[in-house]
Amino acid sequence: MADDPNVTLTIRLIMQGKEVGSIIGKKGEIVKKFREESGARINISDGSSPERIVTITGNTAGIIKAFDLICRKLEEVYQNMAKSDNIPKPPITLRLIVPASQCGSLIGKGGSKIREIREVTGASIQVASEMLPNSTERAVTISGMSDAITKCIYHICVIMLESPPKGGTIPYRPRPGPNGPNMMMGGNTPTGYGMQGNYGMNPAEQMGKMGGSQLAGLAALGLGGIGGGPSAGPVNPAGRKSDKIMVLLERFLWKSLW
Repeated sequence: MADDPNVTLTIRLIMQGKEVGSIIGKKGEIVKKFREESGARINISDGSSPERIVTITGNTAGIIKAFDLICRKLEEVYQNMAKSDNIPKPPITLRLIVPASQCGSLIGKGGSKIREIREVTGASIQVASEMLPNSTERAVTISGMSDAITKCIYHICVIMLESPPKGGTIPYRPRPGPNGPNMMMGGNTPTGYGMQGNYGMNPAEQMGKMGGSQLAGLAALGLGGIGGGPSAGPVNPAGRKSDKIMVLLERFLWKSLW
């Protein structure tokens, strides 16, 4: 079924504004080229949110080609950033949006399927333990080099076609605001079900390992903004002056990530 050119599938992913800009290009030239070369429909949500939804629709071959083009473009961007900052090139990280009813098939019994995908593709893959806000969808984070991610996307396409979503799905829609709504500092980083070899992986711990700090980890993982969301509570309740200082600090840290 996955290789049938007449069977279409839609995959959505969350991207940050600056990442999206690199695949849109000047006057939309790059994304237009990606559409023509892949044969897939690539739509990018508009709005004031720092998070944008990229929707890719087509047959499996078209989707794989679209992801290959996107990954290679991001790899090029990361390479240039690494050279200018004199740091190692971070892995490409994409956050897919998958209906929660399909996540069980992606994980497999006892984590067998997610482990198999990692071993076959060489990509790191993690399924969030909680649904995205106001939706019945979860974030599936995959990380690695271009070829590994492309292979991983193929396996995810196969699973999604073999195990369609059950019941109605409430799609995730990013909330507008200066900070990403999902990734928050102050102990509210969501945990997930990930596999690294034969062991579970906590993304908070993983972020600490990448670049020696949580901030470097966030930059490397490409995961959303800094700052409290609607459930995070006040950043610093001690007083207005302290709040202003924390806001300025947050802005500085946000800029430093990019």
